[in-house]
Amino acid sequence: MGRREDVSGEPPDGSGEATNDREWRQEVWSAVRCAGVLLALLLLIDWGSGRLTPWRTVLWCALAGLLFLVLCPDRMSAGGNWLASRRLLRERRVRTDLLVSVRCLDGISQRIVLRDALGGRVELDPEVLVRNPRLWSRLDEGARKAAEDGLLLCGATVLRRISRRVDRETARAVFKASGLE
Repeated sequence: MGRREDVSGEPPDGSGEATNDREWRQEVWSAVRCAGVLLALLLLIDWGSGRLTPWRTVLWCALAGLLFLVLCPDRMSAGGNWLASRRLLRERRVRTDLLVSVRCLDGISQRIVLRDALGGRVELDPEVLVRNPRLWSRLDEGARKAAEDGLLLCGATVLRRISRRVDRETARAVFKASGLE
């Protein structure tokens, strides 16, 4: 996808460095390990039963690859007034200072959907924001500006809920690090 510009034609504010999800690499390696274990078990079972053939090996490799694709997490990053979600083949980006809605989708795993005035849409796991207070700070900063400008029409409740959760987890981490827990 190309870079987006706001309505006035100015590029997103590039102040400061981009902040990335700190635990993304660990999650990718977990996905690789799960897919590898599945592949090893399937090949071992086929080999033990004497039914291992080249086409079955290709089938098991494809199945392990599919499992990896399902488990591989999005790489989240944020900068001055933007938040991006990068998958293997695509990147989605929203302007946080132009947010118009923040919705919480409940289901098997909770997701947050951010939409901006330019049509950008990013879906993310709120746990990523809880584990990465700097990512949350970038999102919150832009969302506050959008709310002040009257753009953020729905989602203030979702943002307050996430803010309380981030504050609670940060305080818990501080107490644990200082031995007060």
